[in-house]
Amino acid sequence: MAIPEIRTAPPRSLPFWQSRTFQDRAWSIAVTIILWVGALSFLMPLFWMISTSLKSDKQVFAVPTVWIPIPPIWENYPNALTRIPFLLFLRNSLITSVIPVIGAVLSASMVAYAFARLRWPGRNIWFLILIATMMLPGQVTMIPIYVVYSKIGWVNTFLPLTVPWFFGGAFYIFLLRQFFLGIPSELSDAALIDGCSHPGIWWRIILPLSKPALTTVAIFTFLLTWNDFFGPLLYLRSERLYTLQVGLQYFREQYSVQWQELMAASTVVLLPVLIIFFLGQRLFVQGITLTGLKG
Repeated sequence: MAIPEIRTAPPRSLPFWQSRTFQDRAWSIAVTIILWVGALSFLMPLFWMISTSLKSDKQVFAVPTVWIPIPPIWENYPNALTRIPFLLFLRNSLITSVIPVIGAVLSASMVAYAFARLRWPGRNIWFLILIATMMLPGQVTMIPIYVVYSKIGWVNTFLPLTVPWFFGGAFYIFLLRQFFLGIPSELSDAALIDGCSHPGIWWRIILPLSKPALTTVAIFTFLLTWNDFFGPLLYLRSERLYTLQVGLQYFREQYSVQWQELMAASTVVLLPVLIIFFLGQRLFVQGITLTGLKG
């Protein structure tokens, strides 16, 4: 007896919008659009600042908005730099930024080395206390610290803006400690056997191997101190000690603000930050990504 042949219907093809290839491509396009929108939203204030710095006084508040001034008023830049004692303020900003960078890198790396490499009673407890200080808002300690600095005669000097950075910082110590834990301990052990002291190990072995993390600390500190407005405003009374951030208030007149010159000066003040970030970008990214969570 012959077995009847069974024919099955050919499989139905899925609509193209349900295919895996289409969904992956659509998701990739959607993510790209979202990232572009986010990037443009962050770049928009920068573009507006540069655009305003090249406008005339009438174009600043013109309706409709002038996005690209034609012709650009390049004279706003020399006018802005001559309206204020720019070189004096630049020197003050460098003092209150470079010295803290040196202090933060040295002090935080020393304390981080002690937490990562040395064995001493209560080490973990003190580390937890150190981390807990990161939860304390600066506004809580602002008035007591100001009273202390006022009593010892540090107000109207650069000391309140520089000396505290030589006592480490909780976040920087945590960051460097985690990085130091990722360095093989055999290197330190071999150095100890050869007669090297712990300060020598810290200086000759740990620091050279920690350039990415140290660069991260340096960039963070420079950005924080260079852009600091409240600290210099609080402690500096004399105009000869003003930093660039505080000096920008010179563009505010009694009844008006020279917005085009203010934006020109702000653009110049922003340049060191951009230059330092792009020069140290590779080490900065390595310092963040290579810092593990080993405990």
